[in-house]
Formats: sequence, structure tokens, C-alpha cells
Amino acid sequence: MSNSSSLNEFLLLALGDTWELQLLHFLLFLGIYLAALLGNGLIITAIACDHHLHTPMYFFLLNLSVLDLGAISTTVPKSMANSLWDTRAISYLGCVVQLFLILFFFLAEYSLLTVMAYDRYIAICKPLHYETLMDIRACVKMVAAAWASGFLNAVLHTAKTFSVPLCQGNVVDQFFCDIPGIVKLSCSFSYLRVVWALMISVCLGFGCFIFIVLSYVQIFTAVLRIPSEQGRHKAFSMCLPHLVVVSLFLSTVLFAHLKPPSLSSPALDRVLAFLYTVVPPAVNPLIYSMRNKELKDALR
Repeated sequence: MSNSSSLNEFLLLALGDTWELQLLHFLLFLGIYLAALLGNGLIITAIACDHHLHTPMYFFLLNLSVLDLGAISTTVPKSMANSLWDTRAISYLGCVVQLFLILFFFLAEYSLLTVMAYDRYIAICKPLHYETLMDIRACVKMVAAAWASGFLNAVLHTAKTFSVPLCQGNVVDQFFCDIPGIVKLSCSFSYLRVVWALMISVCLGFGCFIFIVLSYVQIFTAVLRIPSEQGRHKAFSMCLPHLVVVSLFLSTVLFAHLKPPSLSSPALDRVLAFLYTVVPPAVNPLIYSMRNKELKDALR
């Protein structure tokens, strides 16, 4: 294929060579997808309907659940359909839309997790100023900024990725359209256009990471100064779910994209992609509701 203008479709990587493995893949993804829909849907419903949960922390959690639903709905249904109908094809436009939505939901989620770290910092380190600093207007502005940053970065990376000429076929080495899989199909040196755009996001992402780390350094310092054991336990319970979600999100994404070349293999790449695209949206509701009495009461 001479260039990207001649491409009508891409071929995604099949997760099974036989019909039995494809059926197993379909059933596995179906179970995870239904669990994600149920868990995130219950959290959204509980927060929206219970006025006791109309606080900044739960407002951010509601938005996180919406982003999780969007993220898992972008990749899993298409992969399930391909397995069930024994096909690997995705249209050119479908690949563009899928890549854009994946970037949008995950980049917006990372920005939102940064905002949630700031919320926990204010709640624990500056409790007397919490209602002033985290009023509804400020919360809406921060959430809007998180969604807008995800949208703008997704537009930038999608445009850059599909602006490069593709001359290495149309087989994407992943079960969804991602930047590395598309860039591998590009002509020599044309991928450098994408690298510059990625460097901008890497710098922004590193800045968010440093902000989260510094926030938790301040949080843990403040928590250790609390005289009562019950107060320390309550403060840790407020922060632990967010810290677990951030750790799960960052560890899988960073290892997937920064692992040494010697560890790279198609099977490992598929497992890592599964871990950072499918698992977090499904387990986040469980992490947030496990030790949260208010949320459990609202769900009941």
C-alpha cells in the first residue's frame, strides 16, 4: 500500500487462533464489561440520587466513573464483536474515532486523578479552608479543565498520528487502534512528527505525576501529626482508594510503554494493553466502594 489515502480499513490483532479461544475471549470480555457497567453505573446512580453525597469528593468520583465507562466502551465492545463474528477488520474512520476516544477518556481521567489528589490535599492539610477553596464553582471549573485537556490532547495526537503516510500494510499489532500500532505502519522517519507531539504530553504528564507525589507527601506528613489513631485511620481511608487507583493506572501504562525492548513481545504487549485499558475501569468502582461507608449506605 503506497500511502494512507489508499487504506479503507485496518486489521486488528485477534486474541485467539481458534473459534474456541475466540469464544473464550468474548465471554471473558463480556463478563468484565458487564461488571464495569454495573459497578460504575451504581456509583453514578448513588451519587446522583443521594444528596448526602453531593460533595466535591463524590462529584469527582462521579466524573471518574463516567470516564471509566467511556474508556472501556471504546475498546471492549468492538473486540467482542470481532471475536464473535470471526473478523479482525475495523474501518479507517472507525480506527480514527477509536484512537481519539481512547486518548480522550484516558488523558481526561489522568487529569481528573490529579484534581482528586488536590482535593484530598485540601481536605486533610487545609480543612478549615476546604469549603471556600472547593466550592461548587471551583469543582466544576477543575472538572471542565480535566475534560478539556483530554479533548485537546486527543485531537493533537490523533491528527498527528494519522497525518503520517502509511506504507507498511494495515495490520495493527493490538486488539484496538493505538498510537504505537499505527506508527509501526508509517514510512521511514515520518513517525518523528508523532514523537514531538508525544513529548509535549509526556512533559505535561510528568508535571501531573510530580504534583500528585508532592500532594501525598504533604498529606502523609499531615496525617502522621494527627494525635488520635481514629483520626489517622479516617484520613488514610479517605486517601487510600485514590492512591490505589492512581498506582494501578500509572504502573500499567508506564510499564507498557517504557519497558525495555528485551522484554517486549506480542503476547506481553497484549496482556499489558488489557491491564491498562480493560482492568482499571472494571475494578475502580470496587476499590472506591470497598472501604467507603457512605457510598455503601447510598448503594443499599
